[in-house]
Amino acid sequence: MKIDALELNFHQLNNKIKECQDEKIKIVNCCGHRYLASGSSSKIIEIEGVPGNALGCYLDGSEIFVNNNVQDATGDTMNDGGIYIYGMAGDATGYAMRGGEILIHGDIGYRAGIHMKEYQDKKPVIVVGGTAGSFLGEYQAGGIIVVLGLNCENKIPVGNFCGVGMHGGKIFLRSDVRPKNLSDKVVCKIADEGDLNDIKDIINKFCNIFNESYEQVMSKSFYVITPNSNSPYKQLYTMN
Repeated sequence: MKIDALELNFHQLNNKIKECQDEKIKIVNCCGHRYLASGSSSKIIEIEGVPGNALGCYLDGSEIFVNNNVQDATGDTMNDGGIYIYGMAGDATGYAMRGGEILIHGDIGYRAGIHMKEYQDKKPVIVVGGTAGSFLGEYQAGGIIVVLGLNCENKIPVGNFCGVGMHGGKIFLRSDVRPKNLSDKVVCKIADEGDLNDIKDIINKFCNIFNESYEQVMSKSFYVITPNSNSPYKQLYTMN
């Protein structure tokens, strides 16, 4: 089914998506429509244009392909499925994300992956082809974030304060330069083969979707950032 969003407000457009019985939906003339595919579980949605905030919030299994940029809070609290963005993404991408994957070909804004978490077999993943703004992985409690920096060779692909408050999960940065301004509550080291095994499959998928060379991406070293203990902030809340 094809839906023209030109004359629809975000509420009308979302109702059409929810009411549609087709598995595949193409949306054209999208421009700032918010909350698209909220909670969707069984559709494949292609979007032409720029969707508004909270695209795919609470997503529960559907796949969304955006042939342009997206705004803030994409994948907010998503539980399962995938969001694949051929352009750039705004701030707070993957906020409180608890499952599924978000792959962005370009850059992302500030505070991506904030409050990401995992439970049992649910392990959320964000892969960024370009660069990420400051506070990446803030308060991260689980899942994996990968920043490839394909458009900034020989530079650090992330802003300041990466992993602040981090107490779970992993952040991978493809870089020859060690990231700066890291908290003493995280550990940063060059990723070894065991670490890279965690991300090879998702990077291969990223390369297939966005027509990048897997061999070229993996030819450069990665840094991996992890919490330095299971409870790095325990001393702030308990008597020792």
